[in-house]
Amino acid sequence: MPRPTALVVRRALSEPLLLVAVFGAILLATTTLVGLSVYATSVVDAGVRRTLETVPVETAGTVVNAPVHAGTFAATDRALRAQLAETYAGLPVAVTVSGQSGSYAMPGQERGSRPELLRFGTQQGLAEHARLVRGAWPGTRTETVEAAISGTVARDTGMAVGDSFTVEGRLDKSKVRVKIVGVFELREPRSGRWAGQPLLTRGVEIGGYVTHGPLMMAEPVFLDRFVAGTSASWLAVPDLRSLPRERLRPLATEVGALQGVLRTRPGCEGCSLSTRLPERLNQLATATLVARSTMLVPVLQLLLLAAYALTLTARLLADHRRTETALLRSRGAGAVRLALLAAGEALLVALPCAALAPPLALPLLRAVNAGASDTPIDVGVDLAAYVVAVAVALGCAVLMTLPALGGTRRTYVAEQTARGRGQRYGPLQRAGADVALLGVAALAVWQLRHYGAPVTATAGGELGIDPLIVAGPAVALLCGGVIGLRVVPPVSRIAERLASRRADLAPALGAWQVSRRPGRYSGPALLLTMAIAIGVVSMATTATWRDSQEDQARHQAGADLRVAAPPENAELGPLGRAAAYASLPGVTSLSPAYQSGTELAGAEATLLAVDGSELPGMLKLRPDLSDETVGALARGLTAARPRLPGLTVPGRPERLLVRTRLTVEDPGLTEVYGNAALTLTVVDAEGVRYPVRFLPGLGERETALDLTPLRGRNGRLSYPLTVAAIVADVPLPTRGTGFGVAVLGVTTGEGARVTVPEGTKLAHGVTTTTAKERGFATGEGLFSASFAAPPVRDPFDAVAPQRLTVTPVAEDADEGTVFSGEGTPQGAYLGPLPVVLTADLAARLRLTTGTTSKLTFDRRTTVVRVAGIVDGLPGTAPGVPAVLLDWQTMQAWDLLTHHTLRVPTEWWLGTGGAETTGAAAELGRHPGWETTVVDLSSLAEGLRDDPLAGGLRGALTLGFLAALAFAVLGFVVNAAVAARERTAEFAILRALGVGFRQVFALLAVEQAFLIGLSLAAGTAVAVVVASLVVPYIVLTGQAAAVTPRVLLDIPWAATLGLLVTVAVLLFAIVAVLARVLRRRGAGGVLRIGEDR
Repeated sequence: MPRPTALVVRRALSEPLLLVAVFGAILLATTTLVGLSVYATSVVDAGVRRTLETVPVETAGTVVNAPVHAGTFAATDRALRAQLAETYAGLPVAVTVSGQSGSYAMPGQERGSRPELLRFGTQQGLAEHARLVRGAWPGTRTETVEAAISGTVARDTGMAVGDSFTVEGRLDKSKVRVKIVGVFELREPRSGRWAGQPLLTRGVEIGGYVTHGPLMMAEPVFLDRFVAGTSASWLAVPDLRSLPRERLRPLATEVGALQGVLRTRPGCEGCSLSTRLPERLNQLATATLVARSTMLVPVLQLLLLAAYALTLTARLLADHRRTETALLRSRGAGAVRLALLAAGEALLVALPCAALAPPLALPLLRAVNAGASDTPIDVGVDLAAYVVAVAVALGCAVLMTLPALGGTRRTYVAEQTARGRGQRYGPLQRAGADVALLGVAALAVWQLRHYGAPVTATAGGELGIDPLIVAGPAVALLCGGVIGLRVVPPVSRIAERLASRRADLAPALGAWQVSRRPGRYSGPALLLTMAIAIGVVSMATTATWRDSQEDQARHQAGADLRVAAPPENAELGPLGRAAAYASLPGVTSLSPAYQSGTELAGAEATLLAVDGSELPGMLKLRPDLSDETVGALARGLTAARPRLPGLTVPGRPERLLVRTRLTVEDPGLTEVYGNAALTLTVVDAEGVRYPVRFLPGLGERETALDLTPLRGRNGRLSYPLTVAAIVADVPLPTRGTGFGVAVLGVTTGEGARVTVPEGTKLAHGVTTTTAKERGFATGEGLFSASFAAPPVRDPFDAVAPQRLTVTPVAEDADEGTVFSGEGTPQGAYLGPLPVVLTADLAARLRLTTGTTSKLTFDRRTTVVRVAGIVDGLPGTAPGVPAVLLDWQTMQAWDLLTHHTLRVPTEWWLGTGGAETTGAAAELGRHPGWETTVVDLSSLAEGLRDDPLAGGLRGALTLGFLAALAFAVLGFVVNAAVAARERTAEFAILRALGVGFRQVFALLAVEQAFLIGLSLAAGTAVAVVVASLVVPYIVLTGQAAAVTPRVLLDIPWAATLGLLVTVAVLLFAIVAVLARVLRRRGAGGVLRIGEDR
């Protein structure tokens, strides 16, 4: 016998077709699996890198506060910087220190009872983050302190560059001579860098006192003059861009323990620390784990398909060589020798694939990434890629060797005897292995649906990848395909019976051939079924993930644009925002909104109030989340709006004049009752209410109310204005007297009178009856009311003033039903309060749509009517029960129950579905408005551009293309080998007068059975597996379930296109094989007398 190496080479080259097929299968398997492994690593690293690059300062930063004075600052600063450098070892860290002094009275107000105040401060690196508008940065002079102020401080106080003045401390009465040398503006006032310094960003704080500042100075001057009795703040911001993903959790642990470590260092015993970095790093570590687990799904699917395709090709080769193997054995070749020959042949093909696969994977990955992901991902080949390639190639060699070992003990006679009618079922099916596989798949799918993710908690309490769950989709696809093979024999028998009734030869002969040897078609049928199933599941996963990202963005946003801002803002006042936001590019509708925590019948919930009339075109509620349409919900919410028109304010005034008369019976109590306040609730055209509170004083007075602060410097009032109510405080001192209050008239600055609308009357109500009402009249002016002296109380028993609320109502209204006192539900004039509840809250309270119930809502007894129930409320936090109210109804509810009116916490803007980036960009050009924007377009773009999600789409695309390639390759090899083995059969048919068209029809019938059954079975398996699996592998980056719930999306048009394309391609292959057979002469084949 020839030398082993030569024999291996000659044996391999003797079957060039099968050799090429095997080489192609191994190269395809090695290349795609190497590509997926490289791609998965690159995607995870890119996701981590992108996330770390965009971590905001307020999240990445660590703020350390410590009490200091001039003697301890240096030691504290050294100890803190040393510990921060040790904690963030290997990462660049920028540490800046800041501080603010105690309060100083404004110049000239030192002796006032409530002076406006000033503060001094220092900020390391301020010049790098601010723009000098005028003057220069402060120097280090200490005799006359040099200071720089923000533009806001300059406008509010009138200070200018060159001004010098002396200020006095509120506590120690120390005097400081100050000179203003510069005016600056922060480059990014909304940056998280200034999160703990509202005075620096706003320039003013309004509370018990009005405080301006801080007046910024050089650090040495601050330490020398102002550090006593104060605290300093250090902000440490690490550069996380170079942080490897392996260090995410360790660094989170180290930063989390930083405060305890700091307090062990001399000089830092009093340090306190705040940071959100550990939480963010742990979230990112979880996200990488989720990404890796999700990326394993297409890898395992492809691995299983590649293994089966290679096994099928190896089995064809082994079957083709059964006679040759038997002859070698009869000539003395033992089982070991034959096994070595098979292994040597497999290695001869596999090892070159290991070398070629990594270079070939690179262009493939770049092409897939360009088509599947919106974010470029850098991919490269390293040593790990070659290790994977070698491992895959060796695994393929083993799979190539195993089928050949099955015939090493058969003799030539045994091989000839084994030929004949094939078994209808394979040995694994006869042993019931497919049923066992079904049990494994069912267990994996059950675990996935039970845990809701391929990531579960380990025994140690940490998250880890569950191998059974990750393998579940692949096992389910294989199980579906294997079980589908059980229908091949019965279907083939039915086809044979139907075809035999026809006179045509080709259909009858083709159906008979399939029925005679169904096992021959089982292998390629399973391969094609799995490939189609993988393709359809991949498309369904991609489409479902994309739709879920859109749904998540819409649900998080709630509306096209949500804008939040502080209640008080000098640039844009509370009543100036409607006009400013309405003028933003693309905005077509807007509504004030209020969102806050509340309680409903003891259950914690989120309260959301939006103008119900604007909901239909604004609320991004997915239709399946409610049985009612958004329009129906809006009609239910606005159905109970009471008629509260308010007092008509004519024209477009910016000033109101209020004539009042306050009287007391006991002149000795004038000081107590002289501080009684009145409040006008001013409402703009968008329904935004704002209380304007003033102290009119005793006697008959006229008070001018300036409305310009309500619009702010850059705002514009939305006219017409109304006065929704007038509220008078009735003092309740421990010893009181009779008290009278009258509003004689309200006029605009232009002299026009504010009047009661026609068809209405003024109704009034009081919060308590402590000071009994003597009378209420509307004859003189707008109204007048008088109250008796309250009962004498203990001097230490302080109570809030009694409030009188006056508002216009319908003329025929029963005044006794308008207002409600404390502890009683709202009156009939308001009626039941319409609410929309989330399903979890409704189930807890056992409420259904249309039911009315009296319960405690927002800490007051309220009658509510359920206008609708939704599974989730857009714009609120996921997983938290929520209540939706109509904005105007909520305002009326607050007014008629004597509760403080709520100002908008945010604004909801609609763009009619158009892009919102223009409006968001315009808001960004006004940093002084201090807005926080939730932009639907940016949210959706951010989710689409997530490298982790885009990487999964790329992996699914690569796996899908590889699956089709394996299916086509397996089909071609099987069809070619089968046709080659049946050459004599076809030659006999030709000799008997069967034409080429009939031979082609015979092949077409056989292959149509295989193709049609595989396409139908593959689609059916994909639909079942996708419905069971796909909604549970679409997760957030923190391994949490998606809100709103995932809806499976099978793109049927694309699926049909895939099936048609595959069918056309495979039938084209059959046509080519038939043409090749036609070119071979029948005479030569018949003279040979053998298939070969």
